[in-house]
Amino acid sequence: MTLSAGISMTSRTDRESFRRWDVSPEEAITLQRKLARQVVKKGQTGAVQTVAGVDVGFLGEMSRAAVVILSYPALDLVDYTVVTRPVTRPYVPGLLSYREGPVILDALDRLAMRPDLLIFDGHGLAHPRRLGLASHIGVLVDLPSIGCAKSRLCGQHDEPEVERGSYALLTEGDETIGAVVRTRSGVKPVFVSIGHRINLLASIEYVLTCCRGYRLPETTRWAHRAAGGEKPAIG
Repeated sequence: MTLSAGISMTSRTDRESFRRWDVSPEEAITLQRKLARQVVKKGQTGAVQTVAGVDVGFLGEMSRAAVVILSYPALDLVDYTVVTRPVTRPYVPGLLSYREGPVILDALDRLAMRPDLLIFDGHGLAHPRRLGLASHIGVLVDLPSIGCAKSRLCGQHDEPEVERGSYALLTEGDETIGAVVRTRSGVKPVFVSIGHRINLLASIEYVLTCCRGYRLPETTRWAHRAAGGEKPAIG
């Protein structure tokens, strides 16, 4: 499914507006609600051989996006790209993608290869309008994506058991919007949600298999270091 096919139910004007970032908060919220209808909440076809971590760091008025591709399931470094550009918007809760989206898309466009799966340091469906960063970018680039955030943005949940692999559903009303997952025994859980073209159980499984002794998946750890200025060594 191409990007144009993924948003084919919208007008040409709407398709172009989904990649516009210089909009008012009110316009952004309207666009989020429209784009949220394009999120696919079921599994992708084909085996996952590469998984990419996505993170954005900030230094003064500059933002630095890193996309780091690892082999799967070995999690060896395959490729990465880092892009820097000026910050054009302040942080507004619920509108993170309008602050980080432009530089992330720049970084994704510069990759030498197309990863099979994206894992974001942010939310997917676990968002007030069901379009967190992982869903927003996932739909725009038409790649399977997962949100793996360090803190809750919305919803309610019970505390998962203390053992690694335990999880509790994150809900809002009667809707399941994600899961609270214990990636390391006795350590604070992470908040996992569907981004695009994947289901929740698969999202949980990929996050767990990408965690190697730490709370955060290796995808996020690699991307965070690269976004902070470290230069990963391939091979």
